[in-house]
Amino acid sequence: MTQDKVAKELDMPVRTYQRLERDGAKTHYDTLIKLADFYDVSVDWLMGRTDKREVNR
Repeated sequence: MTQDKVAKELDMPVRTYQRLERDGAKTHYDTLIKLADFYDVSVDWLMGRTDKREVNR
């Protein structure tokens, strides 16, 4: 999936998504939730706090 498509799915500007991907730009909690839900991974995994990708639901 392209960065353009992901950004549209997450309802954010493409540049914002590119910055997140490229240099891990700081973001709001609600954006982390959107990303985790979209990729079906945990927020802790996105933040590098764990090696476990699975989501606790």
